[in-house]
Amino acid sequence: MAKGKIGVSSENLFPIIKKFLYSDHEIFLREIVSNAVDASQKLKTLASKGEFSGDVSNMKVAVKIDKDAKTLTVSDNGIGMTSDEVKKYINQIAFSGANEFLDKYKNDAAAIIGHFGLGFYSSFMVSDKVEIISKSYAEDAEPIHWSCDGSPEYTLKKGEREQVGTDIVMHINDDSKEFLEEHRVKELLEKYCRFLPVPVQFGKEKEWKDGNYVDTEKDLIINDTQPAWTRKPADLKEEDYKGFYQKLYPGNEEPLFNIHLNVDYPFNLTGIMYFPKLKNTVEVQKNKIQLYCNQVFVTDHVEEIVPDFLTLLHGVIDSPDIPLNVSRSYLQSDHNVKKISNHITKKVADRLDEIFKNDRQDFEKKWDDLKIFIEYGILSNEKFAEKAKKFFLYKNTDGKYFTIEEYENIIKENQKDKEDNLIHLYSNNKEDQYSFIRAAKEKGYDVLLLDSVLSAPLINKFEQENPKSRFSRVDADVVDKLIDKENENKLALSESEQDELEAVFSAVTPKEEIGYYVTFEDLGENAQPMVITQNEFMRRMKDMSTIQGGMGMYGNLPDNFTVVVNVSHPLVKQVIETKNNQLGVDLEPINTEIKSKLEEKSALEKLKEGKKEEEIPQEEKEKLAEISSELTRIENEKREKLKTFGSENKLAKQLFDLALLANNMLKGEALDRFVKRSVELIK
Repeated sequence: MAKGKIGVSSENLFPIIKKFLYSDHEIFLREIVSNAVDASQKLKTLASKGEFSGDVSNMKVAVKIDKDAKTLTVSDNGIGMTSDEVKKYINQIAFSGANEFLDKYKNDAAAIIGHFGLGFYSSFMVSDKVEIISKSYAEDAEPIHWSCDGSPEYTLKKGEREQVGTDIVMHINDDSKEFLEEHRVKELLEKYCRFLPVPVQFGKEKEWKDGNYVDTEKDLIINDTQPAWTRKPADLKEEDYKGFYQKLYPGNEEPLFNIHLNVDYPFNLTGIMYFPKLKNTVEVQKNKIQLYCNQVFVTDHVEEIVPDFLTLLHGVIDSPDIPLNVSRSYLQSDHNVKKISNHITKKVADRLDEIFKNDRQDFEKKWDDLKIFIEYGILSNEKFAEKAKKFFLYKNTDGKYFTIEEYENIIKENQKDKEDNLIHLYSNNKEDQYSFIRAAKEKGYDVLLLDSVLSAPLINKFEQENPKSRFSRVDADVVDKLIDKENENKLALSESEQDELEAVFSAVTPKEEIGYYVTFEDLGENAQPMVITQNEFMRRMKDMSTIQGGMGMYGNLPDNFTVVVNVSHPLVKQVIETKNNQLGVDLEPINTEIKSKLEEKSALEKLKEGKKEEEIPQEEKEKLAEISSELTRIENEKREKLKTFGSENKLAKQLFDLALLANNMLKGEALDRFVKRSVELIK
């Protein structure tokens, strides 16, 4: 029996392993099983070259728990090790500069393991003692027994093993008893080992018998050794892809379609990416793509490998060019990773373009489930955005689809403003904005349906890229002003009359956080008596503030709406006539007094013309201030009379509530009052 010390440049190897790797301690099982698979694969290779004459047709890795002995054993019938190989590969660890490196990466367990090749030594994270019992494939090789209790000291002696292969026996410590539980070990094996290329056996399959699950005689094989992505696309049918998807995501809705990746230059990459059906939201889980290295699970956090927008996809990526123990710092700096990311982006864009060209009708059917993904890609990846211009689709309120170029050709004749800007009218809710859509279509305009959560930033991007294109929601203004073509209607009302009506109709707007600004237009007697609109810029900025940071100033502003009163409508004229009849006598002396005060004020202001402030007599200054104050008082008195009239006028209130109702803005108590008032007015 030989004794010795493990060759490291630091005496505290095992405390360091346990201290810095403990947070990620479950990966030990992946490391040990992966080593066993590697040993099996190597023996197969030697057999194929004629360097091993034994039977390699039944290669497998077996995992076994012995609760009484407190051991977890991983066994293989692979290549095995000689005494010299144990000394070389187990006892000698390149650990120069260990403390400096560990201090730098103390929070990155994967980086530490990968940097020092500590796969086997990760077993000490959960073990008081680890034993290796192995027999090499080499002719006349003696079995060996290596043992270490977690200190740099080990023993190496002749072992007892008849078959070629290796047993790794881990004596589980008290802090890691969870790894002596069958369900926990099975969970880890299914997580890390479910697609390894060599069968991994863990106990027996179970069946339900007499009210309990009992073991059968059949070995339980954890993994699928030939998952779909390792096979040639020509050998797979559509049902194979769908079946594999269900294996990855049991119970999930069927995906839209898939992309089979198979690259061998300038890097190695295989995999299958699935397009799931996405709801109209981006709050999708981004841990649905699984990264493998030679069929060994690495991580489902692939943000550094896959562009952000592609993390909405589901599926598998497998590349031996990405280390098994991958670290974030490695991924951020590795050139192969960047090439892989760019290739996947190109492959996805090319696949979407291919589907669009080959079966546009099917592509259009899937568009509503697909658009969030494509919109996200356009917003977050310029290379994808450039390619996506060919297959990005607009959908209008009639349910018809157009490419960007097709749509611009359709609207260019009728939807240009006086400055030759191409105006894209859109709705984000066909039901809520029905009356606005109808008015626009009656005008000969086409209206897009942009109801995605990403519509606001998307149209901002489109406008920035093409300054001659503008987007305006159909309720941003009255229909005659949505596309400004210089066909303004002249109002028959004087400025004074408009001021009086503004006071009347402002009185019917609610006194709450929402702001209402009353204006007047001649929309024709057949148009609505009152229309409520919302400024495109402010509304869009508020929409943006809800989905991205840095725009809090807009998100915190109150909602503001414009109340457009149609002065040509008979009902509005009726309100005006009633106002004149009821207030005419009261307002006449007030208007006369206001006129007189304005004339006095104008005369005094003329006296100031051409004079410096110090040259104006104090008496004139005081007189002007007195008249201004008196004028304000009289105007406020007049406004109060008008507001009182407006607040008591049921027709004015009814017209405003009708406008709210048309915008789906009349709710609760206000809606109840509207219904009761409607009944009173009908009687």
